[in-house]
Amino acid sequence: MSKQQIPLKLTATRFVRTVRLFLTSDVGGRAGFLLVSLIALFGGISALNVVNSFVGRHFMTAIAERQTGEFVRQAMLYAGAFGASTIVSVTARFAEERLALLWREYLTRRAIGVYMTDGTFYRMVVRGTLSHPDQRIAEDVKAFTTTTLSFLLMLLSSMLTIFTFSSVLWLISPLLFFAAVIYAAFGSFMTILLGRPLIKLNYNQLDNEATFRSGLIRVRENAESIMIEGAEQRHANRLSQQFDDLAANFRRIIAVNRNVGFFATGYNWMIQIIPVVLIAPAFMRGDMEFGVITQSAAAFAMLVGAFSFIVAQFNSISNFATVVARISSLLEAIEEARSAADTHIERGEVEGVFAYERLTLTSPAGEILLKDLSVRVPPGTRVIVTGKDDAAGIALYRATVGLGTPGSGRIVTPPRQMVRFLGQRTYSGPGSLRQILAPPKSSAETTDAQLLALLKSVGLARDLTPSDLDSEQDWSSLLSPREQQLLALASALAAAPSYIVLEKADAIFGHELLAEILNLLAERRIACINFAEPGAPRSAYDAVLEYGADGSWSWIDQKRDE
Repeated sequence: MSKQQIPLKLTATRFVRTVRLFLTSDVGGRAGFLLVSLIALFGGISALNVVNSFVGRHFMTAIAERQTGEFVRQAMLYAGAFGASTIVSVTARFAEERLALLWREYLTRRAIGVYMTDGTFYRMVVRGTLSHPDQRIAEDVKAFTTTTLSFLLMLLSSMLTIFTFSSVLWLISPLLFFAAVIYAAFGSFMTILLGRPLIKLNYNQLDNEATFRSGLIRVRENAESIMIEGAEQRHANRLSQQFDDLAANFRRIIAVNRNVGFFATGYNWMIQIIPVVLIAPAFMRGDMEFGVITQSAAAFAMLVGAFSFIVAQFNSISNFATVVARISSLLEAIEEARSAADTHIERGEVEGVFAYERLTLTSPAGEILLKDLSVRVPPGTRVIVTGKDDAAGIALYRATVGLGTPGSGRIVTPPRQMVRFLGQRTYSGPGSLRQILAPPKSSAETTDAQLLALLKSVGLARDLTPSDLDSEQDWSSLLSPREQQLLALASALAAAPSYIVLEKADAIFGHELLAEILNLLAERRIACINFAEPGAPRSAYDAVLEYGADGSWSWIDQKRDE
């Protein structure tokens, strides 16, 4: 696992851009209303805190001077102020959570849209520049929105508290005000000095947790293979090593928290005694009433707490910096994957055209696998791509699909919705059969009977009923690999494309079933290109694209030869 560095300037720039995009999005109006409401509510909370401080001052003075009537009146004011503070605080919390959820919805949908577009998710996996992008979208986006909003609102609250209580403390004692400022500055400096390593440690801890969890998931998903191979100990050792990394990093976090905790705990205890020590002599001389002591202690604590924002919220700040950096690295990895130029092969989309134009493919070492291929596959044609050296066939298939094969030239295909690709491995995943089979656009095959007939026509032998079409299942677990391929084929047919590209379909379906599938495609006037195993039978096809070991190629029109 890579230990990520945190580029603070770039992270800050991306953070500002993320906030700006959110506020200018289609949900920006609702977000702006909630944000303005929160500012007003926090302003109300600060004002009520000032009111409470003066009510508390007169309340304690009435007790000290045994003024029963004043005591009852101040008690009633106290209750009213607490009630108002409760209502405003709960409303502010509600607005904060709604704004955080709105932000998370916006960011998550935007991240999924960008991540799952144009093969970005695939290129990120292949490049391996970012660990656990899934966790960053699922968990870090949530942490980013809630932590960022909480952090900003705490900062706003601290600024309002400084604004409101500075005057209160200055009126009581200028000395007390300066003591609060100096004490808070000292506390902030020491907390930053002691706790700075937490940002990177927290960043790495999230990756360590994700790595360990991913290891456990892989063991669960491959439990049968691991048991058959007797590889339990090897995987157990790997899981133990991953957990050791997790625990070692967490021990470092605990050590830093211990050091910060020693300082912060003593720092907070001293806040309670400093104002009393400074104000008590004035009360003893008779220059101040008793309630001033309690008011000064409360005001000092509020002001120092506001000035000591870093001390009080250092864990939140470190988590904030961590999640912002992780979201920033996710955005950076997505941008790099989207702009990655793994190949010089041009791609174009033309209705009804499937062609290779002066296409040359090379191996990663630079060896020519296929040279100057120029072929146009006519609509409705069944083509087998084969040869003695399978490396050229694999490279041509990957280039056709768009998996970033080294080479040059141009590949022209119909628009994406009119061409379907079926690889050797398919993933049905969870969902209903109707969701898997439903074409992206309207099609004649939309009734239950037609969908079931389609599954039967491709050879899916299971007895299915209309109720099975809407049953939510994990089909990758319930269906065999061959049945998943048949389901993927049925899904491709339901979309009514003009071309279907298969990878080694002869090895997957067998020659007899494949011949039936080719006839079915011919009946539907769907062109088929099968990148077959070397030596696969060719009689069921209309044309053969054969490649040689030296990069040469030939196109054989079997219908014309007949």
